[in-house]
Amino acid sequence: MTAAKETHAKSDDADGTNRPTPRRMLNETQVLQLIPVSRTTLYRMEKAGRFPKSTYISPNRRVWYEDEIVAWQNAVDEFDPHRARGKRRRREA
Repeated sequence: MTAAKETHAKSDDADGTNRPTPRRMLNETQVLQLIPVSRTTLYRMEKAGRFPKSTYISPNRRVWYEDEIVAWQNAVDEFDPHRARGKRRRREA
């Protein structure tokens, strides 16, 4: 049985209805293992709106949804010919 079929089979209730599976939450350590940036860069990207926003599930617990990060990764993979490097990287001539 494939992983997709297992997920589908696990989400079926006893009465036969298909309920959606819960969204997977990732903590900061898990996100930083997936995204090759520093912690500071991650928070700067989030603040600038270039990375999905985190959610607090308690006063000291911050998580990101895995599906939002996957969507962000897919968007980054798309080629943008006008994408420039970071600010102040190139000297103005």
